[in-house]
Amino acid sequence: MKGGGGGGDKVEAEILEPYQLSFSDLLDRKRCQLISRNVMEALGPNGPGLLCITGVIGSALLRRKLLPMARKLALLDPDKRNRILKEHHLGSDVPLKNPERLVSSFAMHLHYQPPPSSNSSLWYDPGSGVGTTLDSLEDDDDDFNNLGVVFRELGFCMMELGLSIARVCDREIGGGFLEGTLLDSCTAKGRLIHYHSPADQSFLREEAQRMRKHPISGKYRNGSPFNLWQQWHYDYGIFTILTDPLFLSSHSCHDCNLITSHSYLRIFHPSNNKFYMVKTPQDSFIVQIGESADILSNGKLRSTLHCVCRPDQLEHISRETFAVFLQPKWSHTFSFSEHTMEHIRSGSLQRRPILDTDEVSKADIHNIVPPLSSRIRDGMTFAEFSRETTKQYYGGSGLQSNR
Repeated sequence: MKGGGGGGDKVEAEILEPYQLSFSDLLDRKRCQLISRNVMEALGPNGPGLLCITGVIGSALLRRKLLPMARKLALLDPDKRNRILKEHHLGSDVPLKNPERLVSSFAMHLHYQPPPSSNSSLWYDPGSGVGTTLDSLEDDDDDFNNLGVVFRELGFCMMELGLSIARVCDREIGGGFLEGTLLDSCTAKGRLIHYHSPADQSFLREEAQRMRKHPISGKYRNGSPFNLWQQWHYDYGIFTILTDPLFLSSHSCHDCNLITSHSYLRIFHPSNNKFYMVKTPQDSFIVQIGESADILSNGKLRSTLHCVCRPDQLEHISRETFAVFLQPKWSHTFSFSEHTMEHIRSGSLQRRPILDTDEVSKADIHNIVPPLSSRIRDGMTFAEFSRETTKQYYGGSGLQSNR
């Protein structure tokens, strides 16, 4: 961990560089055993709840192809965008008709197919034909020609990374519950996400006014509280796998990562009782713990409280990322021991009170993040937990319904 400035931040941000492991470590059984303790320290109750994986073969090209499509899709003519999304079997889980939106998201359900052999390698195998796919991408100049293909290829790669981390955790915790739960689900949700720059928002407002020929309805003017792209929250699945973000300039649409000193992903580290900006190597992947893993492991894994900050003075910089959410199947039933229920009731799964500092008092995180104990009960299915969590965050009377 180190101090450092960050792309227009008013307050100097303290930087967290998460534990890094190499893709090759996950392919070698002996090396995988050697790193398992470090993995648990990063993801366990005394760690930050996330780590990063570097050196994933073939992923850099997929990332460079996919992430710029997020901005292009977000700013595209709505009719053309709908046609492209339909062609590639993508949808959206945000109101794209809202010109004041801070985020555009394009989603697809990814269905995992286990390899025919239990000792198969991870996603990339020189004999699997993936190399041919990557070669064809090098020569492709059409903006959206391979949108669906690249989305799925990168998504499956990230699913495999999550499964490999699940195996490491299972060996340390015992029981094999994480990998088994993920394989039982056999599905994940991929989201290609564009975080709008102020310049993007101005463009969308102008386009909306031009199309409607009258001012935008006041119901869409929700602004940006606390200068965040995404408000404080916990993910509620098992793992969230994220690409290292890409920053683009609306002036040139070129990669602007060099002008940012971190990812603008901000986390709260309960053991240190401090906030950090996360900094990761280029082309790496972040593995982040969700509340379902927290519950299933009886607190041996610790979910990550996080938000995405928006640069104050970089008016033309947008943020692009791709996330894959690994979760139990919808019908999975949570069954708690009395020990786990006591942890949930006491709130100890989400640790001690946050220090009231000048930096965070405005956000008043405890008032916008509903406690886990209010959203989960013994015998609840994952689908019910998902609905209750979404309701308490974003429903009509939810803590973030107007944010």
